[in-house]
Amino acid sequence: MLQLNTEIETPGLLEVARQVCLAARTAPKGRGKDLLTTAIVTGDEKNSIAARMREIGKRCELPFFMRDAENIDNVELLILIGTRKEPLGLPDCGFCGFTDCRSMLAAGGFCSFNVGDLGIALGSAVSRAADMRIDNRIMYTVGKAVLELGLLDESIRLVYGIPLSATAKSPFFDRG
Repeated sequence: MLQLNTEIETPGLLEVARQVCLAARTAPKGRGKDLLTTAIVTGDEKNSIAARMREIGKRCELPFFMRDAENIDNVELLILIGTRKEPLGLPDCGFCGFTDCRSMLAAGGFCSFNVGDLGIALGSAVSRAADMRIDNRIMYTVGKAVLELGLLDESIRLVYGIPLSATAKSPFFDRG
């Protein structure tokens, strides 16, 4: 039986996305506390994210949001990786720039460990995709749209998107 590219590549891309999410999940975390969430987005939800990215780009006069939205249009799926805003409560830390966690929360800041753990998870995720030779890019523009749309639990306060592409040429190259 002959299998067409779409019969091979689409299921393969979904498997890669699952492995990318696993790589994010198993990344090291401060105090071993897992505050991350991952999601795989396709279809109408993916399209609504791209549409919101365009709205943000127009509203804020930021053309790179529209450029990134076009990238999202040109991929089958994207991964979301986000973190809750929950300080670790380490005594005498101050890495966030505030004297203590209470001051940081009152000012609307983020725990440095929440942000750092998210960064490490993102690095693990895109490294896994790269290990499997799948084109990808980390996009904060996706995360901004996701937060505005309220697609994740309201406890998730910082999100990035990672679109994955299995095409002859990476759509994330020569983006201008």
